Amino acid sequence: MCVCVCVCVCVSIYLSIYLYLYLYVCVCVCVCVCVCVCVCVYLYLSIYLSIYLSIYIHTYINTYICNLTKKKKFNSIFQVKMGNQSSKASKNVILHQTKPNTQWENNNVILQQIKPNTQWENKKVIPQQITPNTQWENKVNQCPFSKQVKNYQDGLCHQDTLHHRAVKSQICTSKVCEGSIMTPKAMTRCASSTLPSSDDILMQAIDFINQYYKSNKNLKVEEHLSRLEEVAKEIEATGSYQLTTKELEFGAKQAWRNAPRCIGRIQWANLQLFDARKCRTAEDMFQMLCDHIQFATNGGNLRSAITVFPQRTEGQHDFRVWNSQLIRYAGYKMTGGTIIGDPASVDFTEICIQLGWTPNYGQFDVLPLVLQANGEDPQFFEIPQHLILEVPMEHPQYKWLKDLNLRWYALPAVSNMLLEIGGLEFPACPFNGWYLGTEIGVRDFCDTQRYNVLERVGRHMGLETQKLSSLWKDQALVAINVAVMHSFQKNKVTITDHHTASESFMQHMEMEVRLRGGCPADWVWLVPPMSGSLTPVFHQEMLNYILSPFFYYQPDPWLTHKWKDKKRKERRHTISFKGLIRAVLFSQTLIKSALAKRVRCTVLYATETGKSQTFAKKLNTMMNCAFSSRVVCMEDYNFSELEMESLLIVVTSTFGNGDCPGNGECFKKQLLSLKNLRNKVRYCVFGLGSRMYPHFCAFAHAVDDRFAALGAIRVSSTGEGDELNGQEEAFSAWACTAFKDACKEFNIQGQLPGKEGLADSWDPQRHRVQNDSCTLDRITALSALHSKAVVPMKLKRRQNLQNPKSSRATILVELEMDGSTETLNFVPGDHVGIFPGNSPELVAGILKHLPNAPPINQSLRLEFLSAYPDGERWQRDERIPPCPLAQALTYYLDVTTPPSQSLLRKLSKIAKQEDHRQRLLALASDFQVYTTWKEFHKPTFLEVLEEFSSLDLSAAFLLSQLPLLKPRLYSISSSPDLHPQELHLTVAVVSYYTQEGKGPLHFGLCSTWLNTIKEGDMVPCFVHSSEGFHLPSDPSAPCILVGVGSGIAPFRSFWQQQLHDMKKTGLKGNPMTLVFGCRGSDTDHLYKEETLDMRDNSTLSSIITAYSRQTGQPKVYVQDILREQLNDKVFEVLHHNPGHLYICGGMNMAHDVAATIKEILVSRLGITLTQAEEYLSRLKNEKRYHEDIFGS
Repeated sequence: MCVCVCVCVCVSIYLSIYLYLYLYVCVCVCVCVCVCVCVCVYLYLSIYLSIYLSIYIHTYINTYICNLTKKKKFNSIFQVKMGNQSSKASKNVILHQTKPNTQWENNNVILQQIKPNTQWENKKVIPQQITPNTQWENKVNQCPFSKQVKNYQDGLCHQDTLHHRAVKSQICTSKVCEGSIMTPKAMTRCASSTLPSSDDILMQAIDFINQYYKSNKNLKVEEHLSRLEEVAKEIEATGSYQLTTKELEFGAKQAWRNAPRCIGRIQWANLQLFDARKCRTAEDMFQMLCDHIQFATNGGNLRSAITVFPQRTEGQHDFRVWNSQLIRYAGYKMTGGTIIGDPASVDFTEICIQLGWTPNYGQFDVLPLVLQANGEDPQFFEIPQHLILEVPMEHPQYKWLKDLNLRWYALPAVSNMLLEIGGLEFPACPFNGWYLGTEIGVRDFCDTQRYNVLERVGRHMGLETQKLSSLWKDQALVAINVAVMHSFQKNKVTITDHHTASESFMQHMEMEVRLRGGCPADWVWLVPPMSGSLTPVFHQEMLNYILSPFFYYQPDPWLTHKWKDKKRKERRHTISFKGLIRAVLFSQTLIKSALAKRVRCTVLYATETGKSQTFAKKLNTMMNCAFSSRVVCMEDYNFSELEMESLLIVVTSTFGNGDCPGNGECFKKQLLSLKNLRNKVRYCVFGLGSRMYPHFCAFAHAVDDRFAALGAIRVSSTGEGDELNGQEEAFSAWACTAFKDACKEFNIQGQLPGKEGLADSWDPQRHRVQNDSCTLDRITALSALHSKAVVPMKLKRRQNLQNPKSSRATILVELEMDGSTETLNFVPGDHVGIFPGNSPELVAGILKHLPNAPPINQSLRLEFLSAYPDGERWQRDERIPPCPLAQALTYYLDVTTPPSQSLLRKLSKIAKQEDHRQRLLALASDFQVYTTWKEFHKPTFLEVLEEFSSLDLSAAFLLSQLPLLKPRLYSISSSPDLHPQELHLTVAVVSYYTQEGKGPLHFGLCSTWLNTIKEGDMVPCFVHSSEGFHLPSDPSAPCILVGVGSGIAPFRSFWQQQLHDMKKTGLKGNPMTLVFGCRGSDTDHLYKEETLDMRDNSTLSSIITAYSRQTGQPKVYVQDILREQLNDKVFEVLHHNPGHLYICGGMNMAHDVAATIKEILVSRLGITLTQAEEYLSRLKNEKRYHEDIFGS
């Protein structure tokens, strides 16, 4: 029992102690909480009251200072002693006075004045009125000290307080946002005829001097106050003041730091100042700017710099740089509305010409500097060439981009802005940083109102430029920007990509928020023009406001300049914009009646060899006699203009199996995709071709049919020009008829030009050659000449596929990439274009007929006399690149094809003997005589010179009149997967005797060249897609391959590809039956062993050979095999089983095979021959009957 009592007592005592301790802790906690709350409340009230009292006191003191300022009591403010307490108070007020009012109209200024209002004219401001704005209907922001800005990428926020110091209100209202206006009024400064008041200048000067000394870590109050007093006295005496060089440098840096539209401000502290305020003449300005350009360019390692010329006084003695940039390309508006060069510079270029500058009318001509000193009339100065650093554009992958001849200057130096520092204005202050890649790659090259090369690049890349959903614009844009970055980096010129710039700006913004409490930023300008949300600035909220110092826009000087020279003044009036517009409108009114019957006409052409282009230009000359005509290549035509055309004339050739030429592919796709025509366009078509091929003028007729189906009105029947039968005569006759029909359709009294209107002429006075130091490499030159992506390959191996006993030769040519990083993109069935060279003997023979031939290694540049608005001047002819004459005759000019009648007509003009001249004229005028002569002699150009030895040749004639040497197409005989980076060709070597076998021996140009070059020699070539001759997409579809001689070439790529696919997948490929024809099994059976191997490994299902000259056997041709041995197979493949039939060879063979197929269809289906032809046409439309036909 005692034990229990003891336990109870102990427990009671323990619980009592525990409860006491618990209560004690609770009481302590409560007391602590109460104390903390009281302390917080006390601190909050203290801070609030301190801020309120500070605002009130500063408002009162600043009001007092402003009143003293109004009474011009400058000395009473600043003449104080350091030991006087009241003087210290005045000093402190001045040192902290950092927020002047926008209009500086003697207003009361508050220390925390966040958003000054331009409407505050002599109104008192109470301390609580922190964000007054009449546009906000007197509403007060809930947070008067900061605005929250959020980053939506990482969710972080910061508070912007720097906007309190904004010196101007933005022009946006509660209903309208004008944030995307290019040059808002708030950011524009205009010259004024009256000086700002001394009060205004003083208030802004105080603010700037305070900023300057506040930025100085070693702040000395005595120096600060002394400088303030000095400035105040200077303003009182002169109405203005001068900055020290250090103050000017600080102000320029701060202006860059405050520029809301610049993404590269992280470099603001590195700006180099050139103080040019002592300049007095335009010559002084020019010398300073040359020094600026040289310093900033620095051999490519660009340095940011600014040159500041004298400040504005009363606005009548301004120093101005009239150029928008120190270095910029000219833009020339030519007759007809076309623009050469930079369209953005057209107006200023015209001003330079009016001032006396001589233009060169090139795509990239650097404009002169136009400088105005002390309000005098401007003078122009050519920038020394050695100061201008330019970067030629090239792409690391697309070598053809170099052939576009694009380039850009390295130094972006803005020269048309105004620098405001402390109330002072500097209207001439060119400054530079370095380029952001997208400024060139997106804006300068791809904007439609600038160089606009996007579609041109897209076409070179093989993109679907007629289809927006293919995103071709994005792909081409990336390629151009890659080229810009690559080119600048390769040439070691400073440039920044937009991703790096965006990252650096985010770092700058974070630093500015930490140092200054904010960063003015214009989101519309800072987000790069490509990549958008891939850059961090896209996700960052920003505040846009104007601080001081600042870079302002200003009106173009030619709009406000008051000319001193009366003669110059008159010239100025002729180029003023308002006057120009009025003059144009007045002129249009005067000639409106005369032009009422002048109908717009567009001549479109598509060509592979250049002949359609020649005909189109002749036709354009004729149509201009009665119409307002122009000639455009199909690939350069803006298809959206089709609805606006009055008369459209198409001149086009047909390529391959009825296909369009390469430069007409885009137009074809757009035309086929067009659903209807709102405007019933008048049109007519002329087609060029050869009846040697089955699809004669097929593309021309396809264009004609499509226009008719769309409801367009045909004004003249479709013309045809047969290469084998008077093509030029047919064109001339059709052109005259089309001209008459068009005039009748539009009720135009047009006078038909004579024969000379369509005939080419040779005028030696309009062509010349000049020595040139630059010679393009052959690949670049060929790419530019033919608009092809030419790649250099080299001969790896050559093998004769025929027996040496054979009188003929067919060679296997194996080409490999010549150390290039480019990849060959082709599929089995495609063609390769080879650019051969003429034989050295032929070239040497031609040069012997040339009197006064230039040195063999001298590079020549062809020029022609061209009409310009200010007269005629010599211009480079782009048809031939600068090169030695022997090189041009070897690689660029065709001297083996018999001369055309047009060329013979020109040769007659340089014949010295009358009999030679008459004979040449007869050949040029009579087609039958010409045809007989051409077929009998098949003369090369050298043989023509030997026949007509009195011809007075010149280098200019050869370079300007000889036709270009065209590439030769061959079917690719290899698989890209089995032989990567290689191309195999199967080439029949051609040789023949002219004059019915009694004349000289002639050789096929390309086949002989490929058979004579050495292993390792370069072979320029390009891949040409043959969409209609590819393997079926269905791997189970049976195929019959029919080829004769070298027509087996594409089928070798078929079986090689199938062999690769079978090995890779283990699946059985297309059942292929090869039907091959040749003369004999021992001499002409190409790839005999290889095809047998393919049959043994089941790549080929069967092989059947037709021998036409096998000893002891009757003649058998491939069509005989189809009719007698494969009758059932052909019918099954084409009718029952949806298979494919491929035919490759000469035109006659293809015709005989087609006839045999129709016979099989007639006999097996019991249909008529007409129905069989329709059946065959349907197979072709379904892309199951494939033909690859070449001339025999």
